[in-house]
Amino acid sequence: MKKLVLSAVAVSVLFSSVTWAAPSLPADIKAKGELTVAIMPNYPPMEFKNPADNQLTGADYDLGNAIGKKLGIKINWQEIGFEQMINAVATKRIDMIMSGMTDTKKRQDVVSFVDYFTTGPQFYTQASRSDINTALDLCGKKVGSSRRTTFPAEIAAWSKAHCEAAGKPAIVVVGAEGTADARSQLRQHRLDGVVQGSETIPYIMNLEKNTYKPLDKAFSFQYTGIGIDKANTQLVSAVQGALDEMIADGSYLTILKKWGLQDGAVKNATVNQGR
Repeated sequence: MKKLVLSAVAVSVLFSSVTWAAPSLPADIKAKGELTVAIMPNYPPMEFKNPADNQLTGADYDLGNAIGKKLGIKINWQEIGFEQMINAVATKRIDMIMSGMTDTKKRQDVVSFVDYFTTGPQFYTQASRSDINTALDLCGKKVGSSRRTTFPAEIAAWSKAHCEAAGKPAIVVVGAEGTADARSQLRQHRLDGVVQGSETIPYIMNLEKNTYKPLDKAFSFQYTGIGIDKANTQLVSAVQGALDEMIADGSYLTILKKWGLQDGAVKNATVNQGR
């Protein structure tokens, strides 16, 4: 009986060890021994520099390194301006983008996205603004967001549907250099509100206590994806497989929980689900 039990255990261990094997990486990536990944560390907690040592950190940084570990390859992080990232993929300066980028149909003209997180744009303002308590209170006021994202267009669309349609003045959309710049303008009273991804607002509220307040919920749904050259289907499949394995073994959710982002978790990695 003991022999039978031991055999069963051995078989179980054997099968568990081969349930997943890293998908094959493209030959050129294997040859150089690393994946070059674009990041712009100005969007905490997704990616930012640790103030204590000025080193890269954040959810995308941790997830990217974990993907590299699953694939058995080093991740070479490259800081690149957000607006240059897709062109950098197209010209093969980088292999992937992992920098809180929203998966959109327009961006899919150049890159394929392995979708790994859900989010949405959300309004917020200064906690001291007693005259602004809902998003509708921003009609006719100045609202800023990073000009390099999809958010300015989404603010304008929301304003048309909710402000102008109700006979109220439109929101004045102001493009900022990034979320930090938008928050600075908000504190300086140059803006009345800001829009950024709903996943980041609790983090900045904790970082700068009693400074901001969210307005309503996220007003649209988006996928955040890893951008890869659309022609490089082998790399897309490899990264998707690595993420699915991380979801299955729990390491994906552990990383999201570390950064308080578990509400944006996906059940499986998908490709090009953005609108």
